[in-house]
Amino acid sequence: MKVLITGGAGFIGSHVVRLFVNKYPNYTIHNLDNLTYAGNLANLTDIEKKPNYKFVKGDIVDAAFISELFTKENYNAVVHLAAESHVDRSITNPLEFVMTNVIGTVNLLNAAKELYKKDATSFKKFYHVSTDEVYGALGDTGMFTEETSYDPHSPYSASKASSDHFVRAYHDTYGLPIVISNCSNNYGPNHFPEKLIPLCINNIKNNKPLPIYGKGENVRDWLFVEDHATAIDTIFHKAKLGSTYNIGGHNEWTNIDVIRLLCRIMDKKLNRETGANEKLITFVKDRAGHDLRYAIDASKLKNDLGWVPSVTFEQGLDLTVDWYLHNEEWLSNVTSGNYTHYYEEQYAKR
Repeated sequence: MKVLITGGAGFIGSHVVRLFVNKYPNYTIHNLDNLTYAGNLANLTDIEKKPNYKFVKGDIVDAAFISELFTKENYNAVVHLAAESHVDRSITNPLEFVMTNVIGTVNLLNAAKELYKKDATSFKKFYHVSTDEVYGALGDTGMFTEETSYDPHSPYSASKASSDHFVRAYHDTYGLPIVISNCSNNYGPNHFPEKLIPLCINNIKNNKPLPIYGKGENVRDWLFVEDHATAIDTIFHKAKLGSTYNIGGHNEWTNIDVIRLLCRIMDKKLNRETGANEKLITFVKDRAGHDLRYAIDASKLKNDLGWVPSVTFEQGLDLTVDWYLHNEEWLSNVTSGNYTHYYEEQYAKR
């Protein structure tokens, strides 16, 4: 089994790559990543010399490159995680999200379609990893199910919704074997520190303000990233072709309560007076199109395939804080941007 994982140097992708490389030594895992700002090979130093792992640098927007790669490597399956994912960046530069998330996905689908057309028994699966943000926003009650209508509100979520539609269209039109999953907010080790939790961990450590949009009333369903990786593993190997699964942690928290819990955890770990870190909380102007509440119903995944999260949010957040406090060099390199130059040089030497 030769599996291509796209975006494997990113936050979620690196955890999926690590899991597949370590759990399936009989698989050959190729990690395709363009090493943009969020792609960091330092996330994978522990497995980079494994005999069943190979890193491939490239851009999924480059159709000729993708076609040539698929023809040369003759992949048996694809797990597609490569995406632009930050809502604020999508508001500033929506076209970049269209190119990567829509055009890039279609390029991969076209290449996979050609392999499937050549040998339908050899190409097994195109697994597209998506987000719960395609469903839009919820009121005070209710949860997103796999049957929820799409209602994206930001350029990011619109681009992901479009890519989901293309994946299903290739299944319906060409018979391409696909599965899709839509996941809630992730947190955990290796998260790029522009996102809420790692940003605030770093700011608390350095006694900097903790910027919270609006009044911090927005609700998210949080999932520990390693649990997301095991869910992807489960869906990849067990899901019926053509199916969709929601992945969630059953952990609904308002943003302000997340940060207050984080402050309390770090009060203890940094030996600061109780309540000291909460004084850093600063409310800032809310961003445009900010969805109020997301909540995932992951019961289909539990009932069909037996997957459930392994940790509570409190446990996972504690593990996450420990990781960042014990990996200061990683955090320093990422926040300074040094990692982009160092690992580009290391890659060029290989």
